[in-house]
Amino acid sequence: MQAASPRRVVVTGCASGIGAAIARRLAEDGWQVAGIDRSERPDVPWLVDYMQADLAYPDQLARSAQAFAGARALVHAAGLMRVGRLDRLDLTDGAMMWAVHVQALTQLAQILCPAMGRGGRLLAIGSRTSAGAAGKSQYAASKAAMVALIRSWASELAPQGITANIIAPAATATPMLRDGARASVAPVVPPIGRYIEPEEIAAYASFLLSDQAGAITGQELLICGGASL
Repeated sequence: MQAASPRRVVVTGCASGIGAAIARRLAEDGWQVAGIDRSERPDVPWLVDYMQADLAYPDQLARSAQAFAGARALVHAAGLMRVGRLDRLDLTDGAMMWAVHVQALTQLAQILCPAMGRGGRLLAIGSRTSAGAAGKSQYAASKAAMVALIRSWASELAPQGITANIIAPAATATPMLRDGARASVAPVVPPIGRYIEPEEIAAYASFLLSDQAGAITGQELLICGGASL
């Protein structure tokens, strides 16, 4: 088993949105950031390694994750949203969200966590809709499954000194807000009067990967701008 590098982190979905903000922030913190995304490698200086892979396809993901084995931390920020009320649900959309949010997270954790050792960090980006949201049932279900995975793994990994947490944002100012696939369900502006900024989520991720967060594990941590009140 390859020994973990003390400052190497794998970030999925690193080419845009929340994943890009997290990758940049962690690089500023001194992490060596290895990215996985289905897009071509972005022209940015903060990625020391990059693998192009579609997380919905296990074979592609396995090759990328194996190449990055030995990382001390994993941030699973890749995601997609497909919406629709009960009478209009598309099972293919549901399967794709499940593959990216749940199966890919499981596959990554299986490959990367065994080598992390004490101080290892597992972090997933979820959604405050994990408790349920009209018109977003399949998306919400996949995000709820992420919470169950993280909380279960937190219990399993705690004796090894590895933490597992999930950040659950409300509507965030990313390209996903403008995705035509969600046109039937408009994003809701949080009570603070604006969308969450990706950099705010990145700052939270930075703390959760730090030594000071070593006692925080198994938590779904909201950044909702008052939306959950």
